[in-house]
Amino acid sequence: MQTKKIELLETYLSLYIDHGTVLDNTGKEDSPYVVLDVRNAPAHIKKDQIKGAKAIPARDLTNHLDELDKTKKYVVYDWTAGTTLGKTALLILLSNDFKAYELGCALEGWKGMNLPIETIE
Repeated sequence: MQTKKIELLETYLSLYIDHGTVLDNTGKEDSPYVVLDVRNAPAHIKKDQIKGAKAIPARDLTNHLDELDKTKKYVVYDWTAGTTLGKTALLILLSNDFKAYELGCALEGWKGMNLPIETIE
């Protein structure tokens, strides 16, 4: 039983990426990571996003897969880690053979650590 629990946790944790890895690659021209803001809300509701993120709402992601580079690793995030949009987007990407992770701290944690954000116009 203990082994199954460990395997489940290892699988669960493998779906996430930490903020430090993302931050270390932010703004690098040759970064292997692309950050996707998958929140399903208009810009005037969202107001800000992780600096350099590309906004593709989870509900529209399937229609934009042909615009994504399969050589990149995608990092999706939602409002908080407890919501399902990030997980939905992650499932879409992984099911279509993209390398992808969900940001472990979501936007709420990112902002709570005072990491770089930008205003959405």
